[in-house]
Amino acid sequence: MTEKDSTEGERFHIPVGPQHPALKEPEHFLFEVDGERVVDVKPRIGYIHRGIEKLGESRNYTQNIYLAERICGICSHSHTTAYCIAVETLLGLEIPDRGNWIRTYVFELERIHSHLLWVGVAAHEIGFDTLFYYTWRDREHVMDMLEQISGNRVNYAINTIGGVRRDMTPEIKERAYKGLDAMEERLKYYTDVVLKEKTIAARVAGVGKITKEQAIELCAVGPNARCCGVPIDVRKDDPHAAYPEIPFKVITYDGGDTLGQVIVRVLEVFESIKMCRYMLDNMPSGEIRTKAKRKVPPGETVIRVEAPRGEDIHYLKSNGTDKPERWKVRAPTLGNIPSVCERLKGGYVADIPIVLAGIDPCFSCTDRVVLVDKNSKRRINTTLTELRLNPSQVI
Repeated sequence: MTEKDSTEGERFHIPVGPQHPALKEPEHFLFEVDGERVVDVKPRIGYIHRGIEKLGESRNYTQNIYLAERICGICSHSHTTAYCIAVETLLGLEIPDRGNWIRTYVFELERIHSHLLWVGVAAHEIGFDTLFYYTWRDREHVMDMLEQISGNRVNYAINTIGGVRRDMTPEIKERAYKGLDAMEERLKYYTDVVLKEKTIAARVAGVGKITKEQAIELCAVGPNARCCGVPIDVRKDDPHAAYPEIPFKVITYDGGDTLGQVIVRVLEVFESIKMCRYMLDNMPSGEIRTKAKRKVPPGETVIRVEAPRGEDIHYLKSNGTDKPERWKVRAPTLGNIPSVCERLKGGYVADIPIVLAGIDPCFSCTDRVVLVDKNSKRRINTTLTELRLNPSQVI
C-alpha cells in the first residue's frame, strides 16, 4: 500500500506479520515507511489468544498451577510463582523458608536460561549464528540443572500451593556448583565477545534507541527499561519469595539501544549466578511445603514478580469455592509493546527484526482479544458457537 505526502514524498505501508520470518510467533505490525526509514508503526495483537484466564475459572486452584505454567514456556516458573503467591496470600499461608528459597533458586535458574536463549536469538537475528550455536550449547548446563531439581527441562512443575514439590539433595547441590562454574566461565567469553566484537557493535549500537524519559513514560519493564538507565526491578521494589534475604544488584545501562539490552542481560546472568551460589551456601533446613486448603476464602489480590522479561502481574479473585472467580494476567511483553513501537520509529526497515527481538517478546502470553460490534462499535460478549455461525457480525 502507498500514499502520497506533498512534503515527505511517497510513503509505503509494510505489513510484518502475522506470519513473517522476523517473528517467532504470530503477531501483526503495520509499518509506515519513507524510503528505508520507519515513520510510524501500529501493532495489532490477538492472533494467538488462548483464553487461559477463562479456562482457569472452570478448574480448581491446584489444576490452575499447571495451566499457569503453559502461559509461557520460558517464563513458566514466573507465572506459577505469581499465581501460587496469590493463592497463598488469599489463604493466609506462610510457606516454609526452605520451600521459599528453592522457589527463588529455580526463579534465578530460569532467568539464566531465558537470557542465554535470548542472546542466541538476538545473535541469529543479526546473522551471527556462531554465537547463536555457542550460547544454545552452553544453555544446556542450566537446563540440566533445572532437570536435576525438578525433573523437567522447560516447564518445571516445581511450584505448588504452600511451597515446592521437590527438595534439593546434597547430590543435586554438588552438581549445581559445577554447573554454575561452567556457565560462569563461558559467560566471561560471551561478555568479551559482546563488548569487543565489532560485528555486534556495528550492528546494534544506536539501533532501537529511546531515552530514559521515554522508557518511563511508555511504562517499559524488565531489561527493556533497565537498558535505558531505569532501575526498575520488582525483586527490589516489591520483594517476593526469598528475595528480601538475598543480596544482589539491579543491573542498569545508560545506552537505551539494542546493545544496551544485550549488555544488561549478559551482566544479569552473572548476577543470577552469584545469587544461586548464595542460595546454595545459605539454604535453610526444614520443610519444603505446608498443607493448603482446597477452598479459598472470598477476597482478591494482586501479585507482582520479576520475570526474565520484566514485571509479571497476576490478579486473582476468589469466591469461597475451590475455583477462582476471576484470574487476570498481565505478562511483561504487553507492557513493552508501546516502547518497542517507539524504538522502531526513525530506524531502518532492516533493523525491524532485531529491534522487535530486543524486548524478548512472547506474544502468546501477551495476547488479548476484544470483540466489537460493527454497527454500534461497542464491545460485545459472545460464545464460540455464535462466533462460528455469524463471524461477520464482529470485527
